[in-house]
Amino acid sequence: MAAQAITKISRLAHRLIKTDGVPRAILLQPMWLNLGKRGRRALLLALLSVVALVLVGRWLNATKVGGQGPAEPFRIAGNFYYVGANDVAAFLITGPEGHVVLDGGYPTTARLIMASIAKLGFDIKDVKVLLNSEPHPDHGGGLTVLQQASGAQLWASDASADSLAAGGDDPDLVLPLRALIWIGVLGYRPPRVDHRFKDGDTIRVGPIALTAHVTAGHTRGCTSWSFPVRDGDRVLNVVSVCDPGVLERSRYSEQLADRERSIRVLRSLPVDIWVTNHARAWGRYRKFVASTTAKNPVDPFIDPEGYRAFIDAAEAELQQGRVH
Repeated sequence: MAAQAITKISRLAHRLIKTDGVPRAILLQPMWLNLGKRGRRALLLALLSVVALVLVGRWLNATKVGGQGPAEPFRIAGNFYYVGANDVAAFLITGPEGHVVLDGGYPTTARLIMASIAKLGFDIKDVKVLLNSEPHPDHGGGLTVLQQASGAQLWASDASADSLAAGGDDPDLVLPLRALIWIGVLGYRPPRVDHRFKDGDTIRVGPIALTAHVTAGHTRGCTSWSFPVRDGDRVLNVVSVCDPGVLERSRYSEQLADRERSIRVLRSLPVDIWVTNHARAWGRYRKFVASTTAKNPVDPFIDPEGYRAFIDAAEAELQQGRVH
């Protein structure tokens, strides 16, 4: 019945467009009356159902945790710490002139990041810079919460900055997902993007220096980071990899070429310790457990062979045309 009512409205609307010189209000009144009592009731029910679905969707989005739970925060090496959830990762790099947080999780899991920072003995208000791997809700959604708590400046690549500032909207997403973002069923409150960087730029906070590598493919602005950490008398090279996989719902014409270039860039980086924005990919829990009994707790995180295997798997996925 609702479908018949909507079809009838569509036909009447078509007549309205074809009619010249007749006030719209005069035409709309017969449209509503011509539906009949049952048709009007069906249409009203359909409209109320849509409104209810949007409101429920917004509530679910506001409370979504994406299967994430708290994880024990820990030192990886030197001034480099894990402060993320059980899978969606976040990292803290500390320094005497202020700290850096890489990635924000979901809006609802940003509180886990702040709790982890506090548990390690640091203050969220000492975080001066926020960085991001990519702007999907599981990595960019919590940045607004972290920014409001810390007052930190947010740096992002050009493409990521546009998406972050639009609350996760991305022109490369399929239209149905974009529509859900527009009506608030998906997406997040946009953070304030303070600075945009280019590929190869270095972000500094005192002695902390992180180099941005725009490794596009997962998204156009997907950013991997490289930086040194000191463990005693040795300096270790850290690489944080932006997810190299591709989602079926996010495609663009230059994506294949971007992924090929990104694989080459990631292969070229010197690596001792590697992480990604999803903790399971780099073995967070396994390495953490091993570190609790290791003579040097940093050693289990030193894994250049694992990094090469990860890049090999990403390249194989590219060659096979696999998407998620």
